[in-house]
Amino acid sequence: MGLDISEVAKRSGISCSALRFYEEKGLITSIGRKGLRRLFAADVLERLALIGLGRAAGFSLEEIESMFVADGQPTINRAALNAKAEEIDSTIQKLSAMRDGLRHAAACSAPNHFECPTFRRLMRAAAVGVIDAPKKKAPRSKLV
Repeated sequence: MGLDISEVAKRSGISCSALRFYEEKGLITSIGRKGLRRLFAADVLERLALIGLGRAAGFSLEEIESMFVADGQPTINRAALNAKAEEIDSTIQKLSAMRDGLRHAAACSAPNHFECPTFRRLMRAAAVGVIDAPKKKAPRSKLV
């Protein structure tokens, strides 16, 4: 006997609507129904944990979907993991530089920020794209 959708939602912390969305996307599969409620195998919880880890690491749903082979077992490309780790390292470096520059500007004794050489370097770096502006993401719904 499987877990009904409300039990999966309760155990995973993922809303029923998100579970239906993941099923629609092919990320999870129900094994049947009990009345109107979808039923899932117990291993769906592990699959949802992997999906959550992938989302937290910044993988798209399409990239996560490609991590599952036809039989539903995960097959994680190590090169993709390394590439994502490099991307995260780059983001950390850029954000650290921005944080340090902002802290300096907040504590700088220059009468005007535009007279501060460090603040001006920070502005130039942002202007040429060395420090990227944060990308605006669409608001995350509770679905994903």
